[in-house]
Amino acid sequence: MIKNVVESTAPSAEPIIELTNVKYEYAAADKLALSDVSLRIYPGEYVAILGPCRAGKTTLCLTLNGIVPNMMMGYLEGSIRIKGKETRESIVRDVAKTVGMVFDNPEYQLSQLTVREEVALGLENIGVPREEILPRVAEALQIVGLVGFDNRSPMALSGGQQQRLAIAAALAMYPDVLVLDEPTSNLDPIGKQEVFHVAARLNRERHMTIVIAEHEVEVVAAYADRILVLDQGKLVLEGPPSDVFQHVDELNAIGIRVPQVTEVAHGVHSFKSKPDARYPVTLEDAVLWARQNRLESQA
Repeated sequence: MIKNVVESTAPSAEPIIELTNVKYEYAAADKLALSDVSLRIYPGEYVAILGPCRAGKTTLCLTLNGIVPNMMMGYLEGSIRIKGKETRESIVRDVAKTVGMVFDNPEYQLSQLTVREEVALGLENIGVPREEILPRVAEALQIVGLVGFDNRSPMALSGGQQQRLAIAAALAMYPDVLVLDEPTSNLDPIGKQEVFHVAARLNRERHMTIVIAEHEVEVVAAYADRILVLDQGKLVLEGPPSDVFQHVDELNAIGIRVPQVTEVAHGVHSFKSKPDARYPVTLEDAVLWARQNRLESQA
């Protein structure tokens, strides 16, 4: 069955992914895609990556499974370690056993005639025996809610179903980490919710490490343990959502919106005038904030 990873996210735990002073420039580019990025990701974390267009989000995601630098033309400085091993000393096929990758457009990843064949493809490529492939395919489809779709064409699925199929194909490899690069950018609201639900359930129930580049800040505020903010290839802000989204003006200045409840609170003059006050970042936070402010106004 799909294995659980270590539950602890304490700093004392060994990082499953570690980047140290990473600089990367694509061949023929005139500036760095990543500039001196250092970070650690721990087993069981749900980490969100935010940033404006061309901030380096996709490049960072590609470093996490070895596509950068092993399959892209460019120049890399620094260290990228997955489970303590340099990705430059590995091949992408091997790294994929630890880090599964899901891209923004699922159609780019789907190539087989049936859903079953799509999920089985990666397993076949690494030589998993047939008697092991079949139960792993069935398990992955069950996790993402595609039981009974085995013989459907991937192209006949909805956008949300296609993205869940891409997740299933990654899950069948039994990865410790699932990286999703803007997985809902081409989906309708229902499809987005399907993908967010699967990712959150994998993290919550199976303690799988989730790394997601995403623009839906309300979802990030609700689910993420930690946010990484990129701007022009640099890691400019890092911390839990409750801390990162306090920087409303700074985030807006680089083109990142904050949750609507945070924006509303930021716009309330009486709240802004309190130097020690904190903005709510989720709907639950906002209810408590509104109740507290009503009580204070009645006092």
